[in-house]
Amino acid sequence: MEIDQITGRIVSAAYKLHTDLGPGMLESVYEVVLERFLEDRGLRVERQKRMPFRFAGMDFDEGFRADMLVEGRVLVELKSIEALAPVHKKQVLTYLRLLNLPVGLLINFGAPRMNEGLRRIVNDHVPSAQSALRVNRQRTGNPRRAPELPATSAPPATSA
Repeated sequence: MEIDQITGRIVSAAYKLHTDLGPGMLESVYEVVLERFLEDRGLRVERQKRMPFRFAGMDFDEGFRADMLVEGRVLVELKSIEALAPVHKKQVLTYLRLLNLPVGLLINFGAPRMNEGLRRIVNDHVPSAQSALRVNRQRTGNPRRAPELPATSAPPATSA
């Protein structure tokens, strides 16, 4: 399955969940229900996945926990807050770079409308030949800004 198909199914499920349940619940509620919706759409979901990584010669058994890893290829970070802040996008981008994943979705179920709470974040990081990760350094003349695609106002169509 292609990345765009996976993200399309995730976005469709998120829109349905937000429409059916609405904002205001705990993040953990949205996480459990979204997992079920994604599994119903034929996707493999790992929830609260412990993510080990290596940095500067040090091994970390659990550097962070991914809210969801879908099909082993798409990171999903969930929030249930009034509004997303720039740090939330940076958090997802850091996770993508550490895991060498191509794309992540930042989904805020606390937004009044889902199109205000959905961000697709692309990892534009090119891994270096160095052993240590350079996730927080900027190269001169190449600010590493991930392009952000606006969310659509309606969920994408899904095939049965």
